[in-house]
Amino acid sequence: MSTPDPEKLKELENRIARIRAANAPKPAKEEHHTMANMAWRMVIELVAGIAIGFGIGFGLDWLFGTMPIFLILFIGLGLAAGIRTMMRTAEEVQKMHMAQAAEDKKG
Repeated sequence: MSTPDPEKLKELENRIARIRAANAPKPAKEEHHTMANMAWRMVIELVAGIAIGFGIGFGLDWLFGTMPIFLILFIGLGLAAGIRTMMRTAEEVQKMHMAQAAEDKKG
């Protein structure tokens, strides 16, 4: 038996390592926790919009001594702003899922 060439063995080991790295399974992502975080983020965005609207409306009503006209107006505006922010977050989640699906389809 002849002794193997060390350079050829090193080259073979490098090729095997590259193939194993390319075919290695991807680490499992915590998809459940990511979705829960996004859901909480959306809830907080909505509540924050309403709370800010309430604060501004109440402050203006107190400042001008009016009936709760500004309170109702700014709560509505805060609700609209919160919903709009939630929709942006939902769009971000959708883009993230589409990118993930495209990546999974390629690989």
